[in-house]
Amino acid sequence: MYNIEKIRSYFPVLHQKVYDKPLVYFDSAASSQKPVQVLMAEERLHNDFYGNIHRGSHFMADKATVQFEEVRDKIRDFINAESREEIIFTKGTTESVNLVAFSFCEKFLNEGDEIIVSEMEHHANIVPWQLAAQRKKAKIVKLPFNDLGVLETEKLPSLINKKTKLIAVAHVSNVLGTVNPVSEIIKIAHENNVAVFVDGAQAVQHLSVDVQQMNADFYAFSAHKMYGPNGVGVLYGKKIWLEQMPPYQGGGEMIAEVSFDGTTFNELPWKFEAGTPNITSVISFGAAIDLINETGMQNISEWEYSLLGYATSKLKEIHGIRIYGEAPEKSSVISFNIDGIHSYDLGMLLDKMAIAVRTGHLCADTVMQHFGINGCIRISFGMYNTKAEIDIFIAALNKVRQMF
Repeated sequence: MYNIEKIRSYFPVLHQKVYDKPLVYFDSAASSQKPVQVLMAEERLHNDFYGNIHRGSHFMADKATVQFEEVRDKIRDFINAESREEIIFTKGTTESVNLVAFSFCEKFLNEGDEIIVSEMEHHANIVPWQLAAQRKKAKIVKLPFNDLGVLETEKLPSLINKKTKLIAVAHVSNVLGTVNPVSEIIKIAHENNVAVFVDGAQAVQHLSVDVQQMNADFYAFSAHKMYGPNGVGVLYGKKIWLEQMPPYQGGGEMIAEVSFDGTTFNELPWKFEAGTPNITSVISFGAAIDLINETGMQNISEWEYSLLGYATSKLKEIHGIRIYGEAPEKSSVISFNIDGIHSYDLGMLLDKMAIAVRTGHLCADTVMQHFGINGCIRISFGMYNTKAEIDIFIAALNKVRQMF
């Protein structure tokens, strides 16, 4: 049984009132709320044993190091990586993309080579590849999607050639909610000796992820979208690639030995973790992973899928609505517009009714361009949302329609 009241009790922020109305938080795709377990883990670290990791020779540094590295093991298990050396801590998904775009492309991308990027990507999974292509005089090739929000993967074999070095694709679209067939894409890519980078920022909190079964070369995600703290991301990379790639940044932790005659670099994973990491957030991230594991990813997925179906059916009853992204395989994101109402106006009025949604281009201009729009409204669900909240939201939408 999915005990929604117990889960909601972990998130005190959800029980407040905004403008004298109960808060409805439908913006988890931008950033999820944090449970008390995460907040308590942060407080416990600073009250009991904070110390700089890997370098100190005292009790608190040793204890912090152990707990920090335990989270690396939790993440390895969470996505079923082959080894802990393949788990790199970053500041977030964006830095993970930039790390691969710099280091992989520095080693393997040459003038005239090509990178395939899907049309439905968030800006963070487009711009770093564009910068790498400019630096190396390479080319970006678009993998399009259709009007249902489904990637046209049947076109992929014809887009790949001997110059193709990498494919970048989201596991789940942040606008359309489409769950992309990443295993199929990876299979096609590997048959042509092409590496694949998967942006999992909108996937790991909703779906079970097994990077070995998927056979991804790289997979990235952020803690703050999966009930964890800000400022921490994860890059999974196969050792066969990470060992060949040059360091992304220089400084403490990523070195083995330094002299003015030259520097030797540390082994994985620390080769890509220059400087003092976000110790507090990494350790508290472990508490978020524990909560997801205790709740059960299958239970979370089924609950959120029921919310998605319920909200979609209710929205389709509203006259003049257009939903962007109706793929057969979707995660808990719905983006839409209503005829005659600007998305910003609708978002502001919903806010006055204590309903938090996302408005605008959603950091996905290429998706907006595909549909010929300037922006839209997005609602997104987390493990803590309810059908009762959806009813409040639908009533608010109907009230706004009457106003216009």
